Amino acid sequence: MQCDPADSSIDISRSMKKLFSLSPFLEAENVKTDIDGLTSTSCDGIKTLQQNNYGSLFSNEKVDDDQEGGRVICEKAYEEEKKSSDFYHEEIYYGEVKGEHKKIDYDNHEQQNHNRNAKRRMKWAAIIAAIGGFLSGYNTGVISGAMLPLKRTFSLSAPLQEYIVSSTIFSAFIASLLGGTLNQKLGRRPTIIIASIVFTLGSTIIMNSRWYGSIILGEILLGFGIGIESLTSPMYIAEMARPSERGRLVSMYALFMCFGQFFAGIIDGIFADVHEGWRYMFGLASIPGFVMFIGFLFLPETPAWLASDGQFASAVLVLSSIRETEEEVESEITDIRVSLSSEELHEERGTTLMTKVWKMLRHSPTRKALLVGCSLMVMQQFCGPNAVLYYAASIYEMSGFNETTSIWLSGFTSISQMLGLVLSVMLVETAGRRILILSSLTLVAIALLGLGMSFYIGRISSAPIATSANFIDDHCLSQPALVWDGVTAYCYDCLQIKGCGFCNGVCVQGDESGPFDTSACPIGESGSFEWVGTTCANPHGWYSVFFMVMYLIVFGVGMGGLPWLVNSEIYPLKHRSLAVSISTATNWIGNLIVSSTFLTISSPAVLTTYGSFWMYSLLSFIGVVWLYFVMPETKGLSHEEIERIFSRKEEKTNVCEISSTWTLEVTEIDEEKENEYNTR
Repeated sequence: MQCDPADSSIDISRSMKKLFSLSPFLEAENVKTDIDGLTSTSCDGIKTLQQNNYGSLFSNEKVDDDQEGGRVICEKAYEEEKKSSDFYHEEIYYGEVKGEHKKIDYDNHEQQNHNRNAKRRMKWAAIIAAIGGFLSGYNTGVISGAMLPLKRTFSLSAPLQEYIVSSTIFSAFIASLLGGTLNQKLGRRPTIIIASIVFTLGSTIIMNSRWYGSIILGEILLGFGIGIESLTSPMYIAEMARPSERGRLVSMYALFMCFGQFFAGIIDGIFADVHEGWRYMFGLASIPGFVMFIGFLFLPETPAWLASDGQFASAVLVLSSIRETEEEVESEITDIRVSLSSEELHEERGTTLMTKVWKMLRHSPTRKALLVGCSLMVMQQFCGPNAVLYYAASIYEMSGFNETTSIWLSGFTSISQMLGLVLSVMLVETAGRRILILSSLTLVAIALLGLGMSFYIGRISSAPIATSANFIDDHCLSQPALVWDGVTAYCYDCLQIKGCGFCNGVCVQGDESGPFDTSACPIGESGSFEWVGTTCANPHGWYSVFFMVMYLIVFGVGMGGLPWLVNSEIYPLKHRSLAVSISTATNWIGNLIVSSTFLTISSPAVLTTYGSFWMYSLLSFIGVVWLYFVMPETKGLSHEEIERIFSRKEEKTNVCEISSTWTLEVTEIDEEKENEYNTR
């Protein structure tokens, strides 16, 4: 049998009408249809849809039954006296309609207004969800500036400081694992609302803390909020956005995250000299958390989750409010329905978590997509962004800036990454995800190679150590080393040894203020000696600044935000919540590994600073090769088209097969509804 595209479109059109037949539910007495914030109560004649949480998305909606035609007409109208572009009339047909199937007929003025309102709703939803990215960026960035005043206030030792940082990251990891279940059971919207409440509560607890334990409790809550939000917000944006705009809108989430880190640096600088300024640093996070909470009270659930929960009528209503044409609504609902069989919808309910994980891993397209998604999340952390940002202030000091200026400049360093993210938002829908990620990771590897080289040049170009036997300090003579001889040969090596400093060509014991024994330093021609206790003079320090800025820009173009975008769009709907949960947890565990090992790896006793950057460069090159072979392009594709990319050839079906199979499933569902209605 040959596939006729015309027949296929007719089947899909008829199936659409069958699938969205609401008359058995709307016509039955005393039956309520939950539309996630809207409720319709069946009465005699006209039924009124009452607004609960959708706010401006739906206005003055009426539902009128025509039992002979079996159709439902949804009218949306604003006050006529406004005589503005806010007026339009929309007809949607459900069930078998006698006679010719009509299309929605807008005049140009009304159509333009509907298009404008649909775009506005979609982008507004994306902006509110992207506030979560700002919160994550702010709360992960503010701790660097708040740690010093916290240390003074609570007399924190080094291990106690590490517990504060690690408690946030570890709780984010745990929350990202639990967040998948929350997303699947409750939906994207309630999950983000929960995250915003946890954010606000955590920052409020820290702001009012009087003892160390409450700081840890607040950081744990912030970590839970970050973990839940970081997997849900990108997914919410991706499911609300049109396929042609999904890349830009999800990339905006990463841009907001970077801006949150930048804003945190500014706030740290402003309150650094204020008494107990750390309270303001943490407390300000409650403001965007509250804004996100209020914003989501007026936003709908995503159509994809509603459909996966069996609420197809709700999915149609939401899609109709954020899509420009009826064809877009039909196309997306068709794709969603194809990806979900009626059996799966019933089987998912009541299934244990381990069973869902096992089913997901047995599903070949999801397993392949998860391999790509987790690889991206691992590479995002293992290409060393935390390492570069950690050394930002030191790099500026090496270039000749004083300590205070270096701290402020390190805060502004994130502007470079923001520039890269802006370029990513501009290019993601034209150049595509694959080319941007591969190009970004390649340039990141080159920048890390150059950054490591700049530190090595800084070492060998620093002042050499004199070999005169009269000025030898056994404590500062050498240090344990793994990849070099450990002998103190330069000023750079001297300052790597704790409790040692450099003066007039020798390395002796001392601190930042000067040597412990001034007689240990040889007197120069001027009759005095120059003490170096922090940073050696480096005429090539600008090399490090150049490669650091280059790194942050090229990282932002691809690896900064696109891993979040790709993970929000490559998983089939039936496994999306759980798969995104696992990939997000992978990101956080990678973050924890890098953050907890970097200081050890970069120490002179292991790989040295330049050696650690070269290691990250090597990992980045390996990542380029791996992703080149496993990562497909997903630009402009629907979620269901992406699923077919990850399917084996023998699993792929053509449009005709999909249409006929789907028509059969929908017909069976429709017959069940009709039997139930006739019984009533």
